[in-house]
Amino acid sequence: MRGRRLGRVKFVRQAPVGKYYADFLCRERRLIVEVDGATHCTDAERMADARRSAELERLGYVVFRVTNADVRDNLEGICETLLAHLEGREVDR
Repeated sequence: MRGRRLGRVKFVRQAPVGKYYADFLCRERRLIVEVDGATHCTDAERMADARRSAELERLGYVVFRVTNADVRDNLEGICETLLAHLEGREVDR
């Protein structure tokens, strides 16, 4: 996502949005990509993530959540899904 290589849009890392920090943020397109590791697997952690996503969506952002394993094993698929969203194509998440 660095250097506008994904859909020619600018993403920044660890950017503040409301009271949170987004892992990757495209302000121009109101898109947040959250990369979740192993610490996001309990019911309480999933509920906290859902509350966080709801708040970010309330602020007008679309939130994509992916796992570390997705990034490691399917980075191309993640990038294609994000690009489809950026281009306004149908996205299966």
